[in-house]
Order: sequence, then C-alpha cells, then structure tokens
Amino acid sequence: MLPRLFISLSLATVTLRASGIGKVPQGTEVPPQLKEVGIEQKIGAQIPLDSAFLNEKGQPVTIRELVSKRPVILAPVYYECPMLCSMILNGTLRSLRALKLNAGSDFDVVALSFDPEETPALAERKKFEYTERYNRPGTEVGWHFLTGSIADIKKVTDAAGFRYKRDAASGQWAHASAIMVVTPDGRLARYFYGVEYSARDLRLAIVEAAQGKVGSVVDQILLYCFHYEASTGKYSLAVMNVLRAGGILTVLGFLAFVYTSYRDNNKRGKQGNHVEFSSVS
Repeated sequence: MLPRLFISLSLATVTLRASGIGKVPQGTEVPPQLKEVGIEQKIGAQIPLDSAFLNEKGQPVTIRELVSKRPVILAPVYYECPMLCSMILNGTLRSLRALKLNAGSDFDVVALSFDPEETPALAERKKFEYTERYNRPGTEVGWHFLTGSIADIKKVTDAAGFRYKRDAASGQWAHASAIMVVTPDGRLARYFYGVEYSARDLRLAIVEAAQGKVGSVVDQILLYCFHYEASTGKYSLAVMNVLRAGGILTVLGFLAFVYTSYRDNNKRGKQGNHVEFSSVS
C-alpha cells in the first residue's frame, strides 16, 4: 500500500512540475537590464584614492582629498533621478539631522553622480538644497556633490560593488539604493540599504570608522554591545558582549563595595583608637 501511495505522490509531483507550477509566473520575471543592477558588499576594499572628479564649483578634486581627514558617507546617486536618488539623499539628511555629530568636523558627505553627462551646475543646485535643509551654519564644507568621467566613476562604483545600468528607452538609470561609510584611509566600512537609515546605526558606523576620534564614551560602550550585521546593513545587540560587560560591571561593583567597606571600617578604627587614648591621658 505504501509503495503505491509513494508512486502516486511522485507522479503527481512530476505532473505539477510539468504543468509549470513552481515556476516564476509569466510577466513577473526580472527584466534583463535589472539583472546587471545591484550591490555587492566589499567591506574593507580600498576606494581608488586618485580618482578625479569635479566638485560643485567645477574645481578638480580627488577622492584622496575628500577622505583623508574624517569618515565619509558616500551616496552613489544621479542628480536628475526622478525619484529614488532624492529619497536616498532625503533619508540620509533625516538621519544626520538627528545626530549631534556635524558634517565638516566629524564626518563628510560625498554624493557621487554616476551619470557622466551631469554637470557641476546640477551638483551645485543639489548642494544648496541639502545644506539649506541641514541648516547648520559652517557645515557646508562637509558636503560634496561630485561629477566626473565614465572611467573615474566606474573606478569608484566598481570598488564599492555598486552596479547600475542605463535604460536605453527612457534614458534613466536603473540602480539599487544604499549609502556607504568610508574610513579616513579610503576603505569601505559599512553599507546601509534602502532609503531610510537608522540614526543610531549611522552614528555607530561613523564613530567606528573614525576609530574613536569622534563620539563619546557611551558610543564606545554601544559599539562593544552592538555588532554590525553585513547581511542586513544594521547593528544588532551582541548578547555575549552584553553578558561580558554585565559581568565586568558586577565585579567592579563588588570591588568598589569591598574598598568602601574597608575604608569606612578603617576610619572607624582610627576614631576608636583616638577616643581610647584621650581617656587614658
């Protein structure tokens, strides 16, 4: 009986597969052009420092000049994007406005247009818009909106694992959405996906990339307790580290209690000796 049942189920499975059940429904396949679009994390990879671009003033600048002082938030976008790129920059802005850290002193923001046809004039308008909305006087020096040649753009986007493709019919670019945090020596440290970025996670990434040169003692404790998950682009609670920290705090608390008790007993002992000596005299 069981063998017959097994054979019947097997035949049914073959029939269902043959009829197309289990396949991607027609019309929902990924378009061929999107198969070349995506993000491959390359944490630790070096951004080509000698790649040359034009800033929003039309002045030549290299990546080396932009990342040598502070961590950098890198946003691959293009300025005439009808929707997604503005959402990326808006999400970045919202997160940065929630931070006490400041652009230009604690980190820099680099928006890199991957459309080689865009001009510094477009970049200047974008910079004006976002620095006005950031609304922190004196921080304009920390915002950079770049344009460049195909060759130099590709050097940076390839190093970052950022793949994009132009749609011939519409002339628009198909691309994924993410920002990256780059260390002051030009290495990719963290990726944040989507168009909304946790202010806490972004702060931790900046502090981590700066190797403790920005942020507070609390930030360093949080970095110990939270672990970056590359698959999600977020920081999650590191349970073992929390337990270790709790154990250390417990031991320190016990030692402080022992020390305080010893000090108090010692004081009382000295006071008792003084009273006894006075009575004899």
